[in-house]
Amino acid sequence: MTQQGLGPGVSAKVRESLGSPPKIDTPFGVMEFFDGVPTAATVELGYDALALLRGIDVYLNCVPGASMLAMRNGLRSIGARSNVIACTDPRSTSAPVVLTANTETTYGTTFLDLKGDGPTVVEAPPNSLCFVDDLWQRYVADMGNAGPDRGQGGKYLFLPPDHQGDVPDGYFVFQSPTYSNWLVIRALLGLDSLLTTRIYPLAAAADPPTTGFVDMAESSFNGIHSNDFTFFEELNTIVQEEPVGALDPERTGQLAAIGIVKGHSFAPDDHQRAILDQAAKIGAGLARTLLYKPRDRAPYIYDDGSWKTAFVGGSHEFLADGARLLDCRTMMHYVATGITPAMTHAAVGVGSQYAYTAEDATGAPLDGARTYTLTLPAGIPAKTFWAIDIYDTQTRSLLQTDNPYPSINNRFTDVHTEDNGDTILTFGPTPPAQPNANWLQTLSGKSWFPILRLYGPLEPWFDQTWRLGEIQPT
Repeated sequence: MTQQGLGPGVSAKVRESLGSPPKIDTPFGVMEFFDGVPTAATVELGYDALALLRGIDVYLNCVPGASMLAMRNGLRSIGARSNVIACTDPRSTSAPVVLTANTETTYGTTFLDLKGDGPTVVEAPPNSLCFVDDLWQRYVADMGNAGPDRGQGGKYLFLPPDHQGDVPDGYFVFQSPTYSNWLVIRALLGLDSLLTTRIYPLAAAADPPTTGFVDMAESSFNGIHSNDFTFFEELNTIVQEEPVGALDPERTGQLAAIGIVKGHSFAPDDHQRAILDQAAKIGAGLARTLLYKPRDRAPYIYDDGSWKTAFVGGSHEFLADGARLLDCRTMMHYVATGITPAMTHAAVGVGSQYAYTAEDATGAPLDGARTYTLTLPAGIPAKTFWAIDIYDTQTRSLLQTDNPYPSINNRFTDVHTEDNGDTILTFGPTPPAQPNANWLQTLSGKSWFPILRLYGPLEPWFDQTWRLGEIQPT
């Protein structure tokens, strides 16, 4: 007769690998077991650990939704509604606290309300770049140059997730999985073109109400999600508003594991609240690590440089070989907003390309108390224009200094060029002594990071015959 649990071919070594030792040292404390059964203290420790891990997972995977809700709250605070568009007239200052806005282009943005308004019509302006994302920041539609109207202007009809019945002719039709949807309009022809945009319920198509506009360029409001317990309250708002099935089962299950369930109150006790607060702070720390110092070389533009791109993988759904690039999704949504397939199409002379870094040539974080230079070699490969904007590493919004437009660009600023054609930029807390310096103010006690934007990027950017210099401490 064989020993209990041991049969032919099952060795003691195999049995050991199948079981649990009496004690396991973990980052959460010591877990103790009696012949594989957890003690009462271990049960309590284990569920606390699981709540922390689930909370971190929720944070990393649900940043896109929290970001959308924060943006909607911010826009509503200045008067933007489903038929009132917030715009930059003609360009944004650093007053709005929103993720990586720029100071060079005219934008319009608002949130459609498909629950309150029902099927909604958007008349897109001509020669524009527009898109719509749902409340979990997933792609719904392109309009304008990248959309089916091909930049000629067209009428788009957006249907709510529960819409049934006939759909009228004469519209480009899209159905969203969520009621609330983010609309972004980049008006390439300027503010006058943007003001031709119309948004109204389909039910009022025979006599459309006037679309309103509110200038957000100098409005001080917050459009960025939190990094503490309130992050989860932001997510709960989305879950309660939107229909069951609006989010994929995996993330819905993660939310349910920490108590965020459609139709149920989210009211953790003080103990659970403290765990989730810690989970959000750890999650934010991990997101910052992925953003500012990615371990994988995929985000890096050059084999041996520090410049990176936030959009990695060539898929607007962050898919590669059947796998979701989770770290890339977190990195992208922690620093920026907006998803469209048009962002993945790298075409010479079309659209835009971006590069960012948060470190100098030695690999050290950029220090607002120090002075640095950055060389843009002659022949900057931008058909339309180029720009360098600088950002606050805490908020990832435009750095708020004495200059409300913390940018150097060849559209609105007088750029000094060296005799050899190079453009040298200086960053520091005080202006340099030399005249005509291309200087951007930084702040002592704060870090910062720049983003290079190339509008209408040219071939030397893609084949890397033109290379962006590293940021040099002086």
